[in-house]
Amino acid sequence: MRWELLSSLVRKDLKVKYQGSAVGFAWSLANPLAMLGIYWLVFTKIIPNGIPDFHVYLMAGLLVFTAFSQGVSNASTSVVGNAGLVKKVRFPLLVLPLSGVGFAVVQFVLQLPVLLVIALISGVNFFGLQLLLALPALALLLVFTTALGTLAAALNVRYRDTSHFVEIAMLIWFWLNPILYPAGFVKARMGDLFWLYFLNPMATVVSTFQRAIYVNSDYTDPNGKPQQALVDPGYAYYVRNLAIGFAIALVLLWVARRTFNRLQADFAEDL
Repeated sequence: MRWELLSSLVRKDLKVKYQGSAVGFAWSLANPLAMLGIYWLVFTKIIPNGIPDFHVYLMAGLLVFTAFSQGVSNASTSVVGNAGLVKKVRFPLLVLPLSGVGFAVVQFVLQLPVLLVIALISGVNFFGLQLLLALPALALLLVFTTALGTLAAALNVRYRDTSHFVEIAMLIWFWLNPILYPAGFVKARMGDLFWLYFLNPMATVVSTFQRAIYVNSDYTDPNGKPQQALVDPGYAYYVRNLAIGFAIALVLLWVARRTFNRLQADFAEDL
């Protein structure tokens, strides 16, 4: 029953978003492709960084972060946005933030083939064992997005500033991940404290997903210095970061679930 309700809510959101549109789901590609074009122009033509196949590296990071940002943002307003339903019908309220995350998942699934096609056209051979890293990276993305989205949804019912805070937080969070810059850039500056960078689960998701798709790690920067787009090509490095990321995400999921369960009794009154 819950899965049927969740599926129904996701389909409803998709229908509302694209109903009457001439190109329909193709609009789901517009935002990431526009961002890809702008950032590619800036960092390859105006301020060149020297990273080979930068558009593939960039798009791999953009897609997973966009899914995260959309999922948390959608979930944060899901209960308030369905106030009428919450006050009139008894149903498991947790499906509301889950539907917000589910919507972002569908968007990601629609966008992923574009990344793979662009990578193939660019001559990036991602067929190899490293591709398996995409599975735990996307699993961590789903768990962390669900945890943060559920927590934001619960808090936003009582504290309506939460959704606005989420919007600003996502703008800042974008720059805390190796999307527009290589993680090696951060490592060179943080030194022995670089491990702190990966206490951000999204940095782990982004870098691991890039490792799965993007294989041209070594490059020479505009100053002639050898650099690495990927900090460490070895699998053990990413497995360790994934383990840390899952530990953080699961603790947050536990906190989010308890918070949601504690506050949901007052949702109808707060709405």
